[in-house]
Amino acid sequence: MLFDTHVHLNAEQYDEDLQEVIDRALDAGVQNMVVVGFDEETINKAMELVERYDFLYASVGWHPVDAIDMTDEHLAWLEELAAHPKVVALGEMGLDYHWDKSPKDVQKEVFRKQIRLARKVKLPIIIHNRDATEDVVEILSEENVKEVGGIMHCFTGSLEVAKQCMNMNMYISYGGPVTFKNAKKPKEVVVDIPLDRLLIETDCPYLTPHPHRGKRNEPGYVSLVAEQIAELRGISYEELAVKTTENAKKLFGINR
Repeated sequence: MLFDTHVHLNAEQYDEDLQEVIDRALDAGVQNMVVVGFDEETINKAMELVERYDFLYASVGWHPVDAIDMTDEHLAWLEELAAHPKVVALGEMGLDYHWDKSPKDVQKEVFRKQIRLARKVKLPIIIHNRDATEDVVEILSEENVKEVGGIMHCFTGSLEVAKQCMNMNMYISYGGPVTFKNAKKPKEVVVDIPLDRLLIETDCPYLTPHPHRGKRNEPGYVSLVAEQIAELRGISYEELAVKTTENAKKLFGINR
C-alpha cells in the first residue's frame, strides 16, 4: 500500500541487518521502494539490490556535494544504466550550498548535464536542494525539466516554491521532517499540495521521523510520514497511502 520513493538501503548503516530492515518494511505495508545511488559506490550497490529484490527500483545520479568528482565517463555510465528496466529515475542531483566540497559553478554544470541526460533518456529526476532554492528553480526552468518531471526530494520549502516546481511537472515529496514537532512550515504547506502531486519518502537511514528521531531511519517508518500527513490533511491513512502510491507508479512508469 505504501511506496517509499527515496531510500538508501545501499548505505553501510544496513550492512549488518539489511534483510531484517526489508522484512520490517514489508510488514509495515511498504510494497515498493526506490534505492537512490549518488556516486560510483552507491550506484553499484543500488543496482545489486534491484537485481536481487523484485519490489526495489533504482535511481542513479551524481550528488551535488560530489559534483567535482563526476567525469564524462561517469555521465556516459549513467546513460548506459538508464536503459536498465529497474532504473526508473536519474538522481539524486541538484545543488547543495551547505557543504563546500564542490564549487557552485561545478555543481550547476553537473546538474545541467544530468537534466539534459534525463531529457535524452526520458526519465524523471530526483532533486536534492540544500540552501540553494532560487538557483535550483532557475536551472529547472532553463533546462526545461517539464519534459520529464521528477521529485522535489524531502521538500521543506514554501507553498510558492512548491507551486513553481509543480508547474514544471515536479512532484512534492515529504519525509521525516514533516513529523517533527517544530516543523511548522512543512506541516502548513503539505496541507495545500494537491493530492495528485504528493509523494512520501524516508531518505533512510537519515531524517528519522518522530518518535524515533535521532535513531537510524528505515523504510518501514514511511508509515509514520503517511500517518502524519493524513492527519494534517484530514483524510484517511488509506486514501493517502493509495494516492501517493498511484502517483509514484505513474511518475516512475511502474505498471504493477
